[in-house]
Amino acid sequence: MKASLLLALVCVAVLVAGARADTPEEPEALVRKVQEYAQKATAMAKSAFGMVQESEVAQHARQWLADNTDLMKQRLAWLKEQLAQLWKRAPAA
Repeated sequence: MKASLLLALVCVAVLVAGARADTPEEPEALVRKVQEYAQKATAMAKSAFGMVQESEVAQHARQWLADNTDLMKQRLAWLKEQLAQLWKRAPAA
């Protein structure tokens, strides 16, 4: 899971816990609520990412990428070669 997504989930958990606190409570209670929300959010995110990774579309995409990696490398090498030739032809400033 990306760190930025996890950080965003924790921030949302802190905001939700603070908003739901009707009366000022001890800091431990607020920390406990934030931890609970963060754990729930993390579990939901992991579940969602798991479903996406297991989906048929994702499997086809991974297979397509695996099949076309060599072709992409060849095209990238060709592009680098063309840019190098263009760079050599450019007049020096």
